[in-house]
Amino acid sequence: MTRRSDVLELAVLGLLADSPMHGYELRKRLNALLGAFRALSYGTLYPCLKLLLARDWIQEAGTDEEAPPPALSGRRARIVYELTAEGKERFQALVSHPGSAAWEDDRFDVHFAFFARTDAATRLQILEGRRTRLQERTEGFRQSMTRTRERRDAYTLELQRHGLESVEREVRWLTELIDSERASRMTHPPTDTTDLPEITDQSTPIAGTPSPDPADQA
Repeated sequence: MTRRSDVLELAVLGLLADSPMHGYELRKRLNALLGAFRALSYGTLYPCLKLLLARDWIQEAGTDEEAPPPALSGRRARIVYELTAEGKERFQALVSHPGSAAWEDDRFDVHFAFFARTDAATRLQILEGRRTRLQERTEGFRQSMTRTRERRDAYTLELQRHGLESVEREVRWLTELIDSERASRMTHPPTDTTDLPEITDQSTPIAGTPSPDPADQA
C-alpha cells in the first residue's frame, strides 16, 4: 500500500476501536480529528474499507437504521463497520511498532491521536524522533534564510520567518511532552521482581518479649 493508504488504515482501525460506525461517520471523524485527512473523499475511504473487509480486519455489523428505507425513496441504509479480533490485533501491532515513518508530517498526527493506546516506550520513541526531525528542519530553515537573505524580498523573508517560528514552537511543545513522559516513567517505573533478594524468615523479636530459654527447648 502507499504511505497515505497505510496511515489511513491505521486511522480507520483506530476509530473503529472506539466504537462501530458507518462510512459517513468515519469520514466525518477523520476530517474533524485527524489533520492528515482533511480532504478525504469517499472515493478514497471506501476502497480502504473494502480492503480491510477482505483482510478480515473489519466486518459489517448491520445498518444504522432500525428498518430498511422505504421503497423508491432513493435512500440507502448505511452499513455499520466494526473491528474483528484480527483487526484489534492489527491495530495494536501498528501502534506498538510504528517504525521511523511515525514521526513524518503525514503520519505523526495520526499516531499521536492514538497515544492513549500506545505504550510509554513507543510514545517516547515517536516524540523524540519527531523532535529530531524538526530540529533538522529548523537548521535547514536558518541556513536557507542566511544564504538567500540578500536575494529575497521582505514578504518572502517574513514567510520564511513564520515557517521557522512554527517549527520552533512545535519543537518546544514536543520537548514539554518528552519531559512529561520521562517524568511519568520515573514516577511510575515498571515493576521488575527478577532481581529482588529472596525473603527469608529472619524476624526480630519484639522489644520486651523474653527470648526462649534453651532449657525449655532441650
